Amino acid sequence: MSVTSGLTEVTDADFETEVLGAELPVLVQFTAEWCGPCRQLAPVLRDIAAEEGDRLKVVQVDVDRSPRTTMAHGVLATPTLMVFRGGEPVRSMVGARAKRRLLAELADAL
Repeated sequence: MSVTSGLTEVTDADFETEVLGAELPVLVQFTAEWCGPCRQLAPVLRDIAAEEGDRLKVVQVDVDRSPRTTMAHGVLATPTLMVFRGGEPVRSMVGARAKRRLLAELADAL
């Protein structure tokens, strides 16, 4: 587990522990270094992680470094955002979005 762009990076090796086994709901950004919209989304996710840290965990999965997790969850585009609750994916969104819109979309998943 490393920290990139201010967010914790989860890999194939620790996805089960860090995401599926988490107490809180987890927002996972499937990202890549070469993805422009992913970089645009990073500050939004950092803000949400700081503001909602008591009720939401925010992590990143690099699709190139963690292909098994990426394929297991059917991720075909970056950025893909998935919310996991109780080890199950409950929400999936593709593409960058503004913070207000993302918070609105997350509200029903939390």
